[in-house]
Amino acid sequence: MSRPLRSGLSFLGILITLALLWEGYKFMGQTTGGTWPFTELALPVRTNERSMPHLWDIGAALLRPARRGGDNILLAILLQAALFTFRSAFLGFLIGSTIGFSLGVLFVRSSMAERGLMPYVVASQTVPILAIAPILVVWAGRASVPKWVVVAVISAYLAFFPVAINTLRGLRSPEATASELMRSYAANPNQVLWKLQVPSALPYLFPALKVAATASIIGAIVGELPASMPDGLGRAILNFAAAFSAAPEKLFASIVVASLLGVVFVGLIALAERMLLPPARRIDATAVQLHQKLEASSA
Repeated sequence: MSRPLRSGLSFLGILITLALLWEGYKFMGQTTGGTWPFTELALPVRTNERSMPHLWDIGAALLRPARRGGDNILLAILLQAALFTFRSAFLGFLIGSTIGFSLGVLFVRSSMAERGLMPYVVASQTVPILAIAPILVVWAGRASVPKWVVVAVISAYLAFFPVAINTLRGLRSPEATASELMRSYAANPNQVLWKLQVPSALPYLFPALKVAATASIIGAIVGELPASMPDGLGRAILNFAAAFSAAPEKLFASIVVASLLGVVFVGLIALAERMLLPPARRIDATAVQLHQKLEASSA
C-alpha cells in the first residue's frame, strides 16, 4: 500500500472513530439520563440537542439556507467566508515565515543576537493574542491600513515563532566536516548558507511551516473579531455562537469548515514537502513540536 493511501485511510479511520465516540457519548447520556453508567456522577457535557446535536443534523444544516427564506445554503456562505479568511491567513503566513526564517539566519550568524533577542522571541508567544489584536486594530485604523492587512499581521505574529526556532535548528544541522569542506573551498557566508545550511534545514523547516499554517488560520479568525470584519469565519463563528441555543448545529458546522480550512492549508505544505524532499529526509512534526517546547523552556 502506498504512503498517500495509508495516510488517507488513517485520516478516514480517525474521523470515523471520532464520529462513533461523539454519537456513542450522546447515546450513553440520553440512555442514562446524563450520568455515567451505573453511577450517579453527572457527565461533563450534556447530551441534549442544544449542547450536542447529531452529526447528521450538522451535515444537514450545511445544506440548508442559513436564514429562513434565504437563497444561499450555509455551506456556500461558510466557504466564501473561509476564502476571505484564507487571504489574510496566507499573507500572514508569508510574512511570519519570512520573519522567522530571517531571525533564524540572524541567530546563526550572530550568537550575540541570539542571546539578546531569543528571550524576547520566546516571551512574545506568552502574550495573549486577544490582548494584542485590539491594539493593532486601533493603531492601523489611525494609519488608514486596510483591516485585512491588520489581520494578516496578527496571523504573522503567531506564525513566525515555530519557523524561527526550527530554522535555527536546521541551519545548525550540517555536520562539521561539511562546513570545513565549504571553508576549504573558500566559500563566503552566503554560499555556505544557500548551498549547505538551507538544504540541510529543509527537513526541519517544513514541519515548522505546517505548524505556522495552522497558527496563521487561528490568528486570522481571532483577528477578524476586533477588526469587525463581516465577511470572514471569525464573524460567522461569533454570529452563530450568539444563536447557539436556537441553532447549535450552525456553530458546529462553522467549526468544521474552519478545521477543514486548516487541514487544506497544511495539506498544501505537505504537498510541497513531498515534491521537494525525499521520504528519508522528512521529520515527524510531533518531534519538531516537542523540540520547540524544549528550546523555549531552555531559553
